[in-house]
Amino acid sequence: MDRISAIRNVEDALREFENGEADLAATELRVAAVLRTYATEFDGDGDVYRADGDDPVDGTVVVAPSEPAARERVIAASGVDADDRPTFDVERF
Repeated sequence: MDRISAIRNVEDALREFENGEADLAATELRVAAVLRTYATEFDGDGDVYRADGDDPVDGTVVVAPSEPAARERVIAASGVDADDRPTFDVERF
């Protein structure tokens, strides 16, 4: 799925929510599914990694060319201080 297709799918989900054709829970699931599909089919150089460990990084998903790069992207995405890094592992998702 390319970026334009993902955006259109999210817009469709929001439109159905606004029109009362879908509830919030269904809309959240649909938008999450679109994002997950987009991420797993990402055209960039790299794989999809998921962090497993302490909060606030647990469950964070990033696209990166290697495990070390994925670790750095997880830290950057979580907003934690570089001196206060949580304990976590990354695995291909």
